[in-house]
Amino acid sequence: MLASYQWLRSLVPQLTASPEDVAARLTSAGLEVEGLTAYGAGSESCIIVRVVSMRPHPNRANLRLVTVDRGGGAAHEELVCGAPNVPDPGGLVVLAPLGTHLPAKGLTLEKKAIGGIESAGMLVSESELGLSEDHDGIIVLPPDFAPVGTRFSDAVPEARDTIFSIGVTPNRPDALGHVGIAREVAALFGFPWSPPEPKLPEPLRGKSAVASDGPPVRDDATKMDSLVRVRIEDGERCAHYGTALSLGVTIRPSPLGIRYRLSALGVRPISNVVDVTNIVMLEFGHPLHAFDLDLVRGAEIIVRRARPGETMRTLDDKEHQLTDDDLVIGDAEGPTGLAGVMGGAHSEIRATTSRVLIECAYFDARGVRRTSRRHGFHTEASHRFERGVDPGDTRAVLTRAAVLMQELGGGTVLSEVRLTTAREIPAAVVRLRLSRVDQLIGVHIAQDEVTGILKRLGFVLDGQEGDTLVLKVPTHRPDVTREVDIIDDIARIRGLETLPAVLPPMHPRLDVGGQEEAVRRARAAAVELGLSEALTFRFIARRWLEAVGAPAPALTVANPMSERESVMRTSLLPGLFEAVSRASRHGEHDVRMFAIGPVFLAAPASDKAPPAEERVTFAAVLSGDRPSYLTKPVAYDVWDAKGVALGWLTRITGGREASAVRAEESERPHHLHPRGAAFLLLDGERVGNFGPVHPDVADAFELPQGALAIEIDLAKILAGGRREPKYTPIPRFPASVRDLAVVVPDGISAGDVERAVREAAGALGEYVTLFDRYVGGGVPAGHASLAFRIVYRVADRTLTDAEVDAQHTKAIETVQARFGATLRA
Repeated sequence: MLASYQWLRSLVPQLTASPEDVAARLTSAGLEVEGLTAYGAGSESCIIVRVVSMRPHPNRANLRLVTVDRGGGAAHEELVCGAPNVPDPGGLVVLAPLGTHLPAKGLTLEKKAIGGIESAGMLVSESELGLSEDHDGIIVLPPDFAPVGTRFSDAVPEARDTIFSIGVTPNRPDALGHVGIAREVAALFGFPWSPPEPKLPEPLRGKSAVASDGPPVRDDATKMDSLVRVRIEDGERCAHYGTALSLGVTIRPSPLGIRYRLSALGVRPISNVVDVTNIVMLEFGHPLHAFDLDLVRGAEIIVRRARPGETMRTLDDKEHQLTDDDLVIGDAEGPTGLAGVMGGAHSEIRATTSRVLIECAYFDARGVRRTSRRHGFHTEASHRFERGVDPGDTRAVLTRAAVLMQELGGGTVLSEVRLTTAREIPAAVVRLRLSRVDQLIGVHIAQDEVTGILKRLGFVLDGQEGDTLVLKVPTHRPDVTREVDIIDDIARIRGLETLPAVLPPMHPRLDVGGQEEAVRRARAAAVELGLSEALTFRFIARRWLEAVGAPAPALTVANPMSERESVMRTSLLPGLFEAVSRASRHGEHDVRMFAIGPVFLAAPASDKAPPAEERVTFAAVLSGDRPSYLTKPVAYDVWDAKGVALGWLTRITGGREASAVRAEESERPHHLHPRGAAFLLLDGERVGNFGPVHPDVADAFELPQGALAIEIDLAKILAGGRREPKYTPIPRFPASVRDLAVVVPDGISAGDVERAVREAAGALGEYVTLFDRYVGGGVPAGHASLAFRIVYRVADRTLTDAEVDAQHTKAIETVQARFGATLRA
């Protein structure tokens, strides 16, 4: 947003601070001034002079000698000039005397001879003063524009200004106009604020208005309803539509002051009518549009959705195919403008226009944003409508435009401004607790100071209940919806530098800290096992979840940046697979990678429950060869995955019993291969799974074949609690070690046999471990040999052979009875 310092001073007459001070205060209050630009620098040294005579240069064919009168009784001066548009004697031009510095051209005028003749200065153009890009000729002023000898910047104050470049955040649409910025400046410097209240001229009693074809018309024919009717068909997208009429207008260039002000603010002057709509938009921040009333077919304006197949040519002379989501301003025969974005070429202002219909409306911000993006527009109007204009200033904006139109266009404005309303937009009401103000800001602020700040910002006190103020939010502040928003305004305007540095009170919660500590412990356990962490996105493509057989997404992103980020993940594996695939493509083939984070699963249906449940999970992938030294590389296998999974569970649970059980084909995880897939059990409850990645899934993610995956529900583990590790002294007595080799059918799990042996070993069994599984010669087909090592020991004595033999025999009998096992010789 570009803002004029001179314009702000006219709106806040008490303001005497320098542009630099104003910029500093605005920046400290959240409206960051990104730069200051001197507009028209050098014009304050220029004066208005009258051409006395003109003759050709004796030595240069393309130059002339112009004699000018500076007034005040001074002698006439002769200048060398090459401009083609020097007026005849008596015309007024602008002189830059010797010594004038012109920053736009980077030069200072010095006395020197041109073709042997010295020039007493230079007649300047607008481009040489930095007023516009026009360099076709010098500035020629109308007759009697100002007395000879007057400084140019005094005759045209807009020719010298300081322009603020303000970075307005999307939540502050009120700062997209000078009125809004002036309100902020007044509040920051402690001045009372009165918004401009333009008034229409006297009613047209006893006057006649000029019709489009010239002859006068009767007064009663100038009533607005007889000239144009307005109908709103879509009240959701257009709450109200305001109109004003100016009749008998003459299209001509705007005065210099208007043109220079527009140029200074980055808007190209076009004509008096169009310039009025732009200058009023820059003043209030509320866009307007002007129609040629004679080109409005059927004398009717209809605010509606576009119909299927409709097209429209906009002011940029481009044809657009409309959709039924586009809100258009139409007449009796078709669309004449894209609402809130750009007008149509059919009814634009022309050199022959004499009757002007001025539009000012309130359009829904979301609809304007969709239309603007769909058709590739970003205009001054759409920029403001997309953020939310003030619905309460429509009448004032129209009145201001109508008054300016009469001043600049020479026509007659109808005395009435009409507002066609489809729905009311009530002012928001927010309750403000004074105690909460002190609590959040960290310092006591008196009620009088609070209400003074809010009054300057436009808030209205609608009542008070104890220390609670009931406040009506001004319509120009759509960003204020909560108590904390008002407190933020109080802190901004009071000055953040006035607030003491106070450490806020802390209220720790054990329930939150416990989960965070568990996640840290889980991450540390994975790192201890030699895994590297991958940071993955919580947004993911729906097809990746389907590829791994994850639960259907419970949360869908309304406006995703791409299809890859369309839903919230229900599994960590797709993101982890993508990270492994990327690492493989970059030459990292040996991967030990893990991820910890939330997944978002569908919650049980309930009116009070959120749509999704957030659960913390753990996932890991092993791929390539396991680390080796002085040995041949060996690829990871399912036993590596089992070791990592059980080792990780042991570390984070403090020794709770963890085991693995083979997954049946009928219920194996979708993403795992049937051979090798297994479930993880903790205290007998299923908490996760591991195994080789299915070839179809590996192909979908471009994973190396043979990759292994682990997935564990960390939230379920946390729910079961954690055993604190206990110190066990080093054994003082020796152990007795026995091996047990049994042959069992293939369908029997080694883990089940191990648990049975452990139970049978009883109190004498210190630990049991499987150290071999063999199939082949000497073992019947359909069977496997399982070899276990059993360590017998007690803490208070040395066991006898008889005690060990008895307990070992019991273990053998238990395995034989339960599994039909036979001892292997």
